[in-house]
Parts: sequence; C-alpha cells; structure tokens
Amino acid sequence: MGKDVRSTAETRWQVGVSRTVPHALGDAWDFLVGRDGVQIWLGPGTELPREGGVSYETANGTTGQVDRFTPGEAVRLTWRPKDWEHDSTVQLTVSASGQKTTVKFEQDSLADADERAEQRAYWTDVIEHLAAALAER
Repeated sequence: MGKDVRSTAETRWQVGVSRTVPHALGDAWDFLVGRDGVQIWLGPGTELPREGGVSYETANGTTGQVDRFTPGEAVRLTWRPKDWEHDSTVQLTVSASGQKTTVKFEQDSLADADERAEQRAYWTDVIEHLAAALAER
C-alpha cells in the first residue's frame, strides 16, 4: 500500500493512499461507486451523485459537491465533515493492470499537519475496509 503525505503552497496539506486489489477494473469501480462502497468511503446514508455540480450530504453530516464523475476512472468532490470550518477536495481514481485494479484516494486542502495525520489514518482505514469488502464478493 502506498502513502504520500505532503504540503504544497497551492493546496496546503494533502494526503494520498492507494491499494491494488485482485479485481477487474469494472468490478472494482462498480463496487466503489455503488451503495455498499460509497457507505465505506464517502459516508453512510447517501448515494454518490453521478454528475458534476450535484451536492450530497451523509447521515453523519459530511457535505460536499461532486466536481467530476468520469465512469470507470475517477470521482472528484468537495468533502466537509460537520465539525470542519473548511472544504477539502477528495479524488478517487482507479487504474487497471490486467485483472488487478489500483484504487487511490487523494485529499487536499487540509488545514494542517494534525488534520493531515487524521485523514491519513481515515483513508488508510477506508482502503483496508474496501479491500476486505471486495475480497468477500
């Protein structure tokens, strides 16, 4: 599993977590953007909008708006938990290599090193749960 954590002048703090799973891209993508996958990574109680400009809110109060939804490739959206005073941007991407798929989450516009560490732990946990759920399929 790869992890990348850094700070840049343009995006403040950012983090990235990836994992390769033994599933074809189409199967992995369908799970990630389907109800069960979305509940794991975006949050409970919402459907992932499948077009840009559409807002969402999860049962736990995370809000945002989809910027881009490219089927089989990527989702980019704003992400703001209810206890944050700012938006961040999350991007989910998938890429294939044979019958394996690399799933990557990147989040930028994080406030500081503490928030970055918190989000790295969050996305690491998310990607482990996604991999386990895919393994059960």
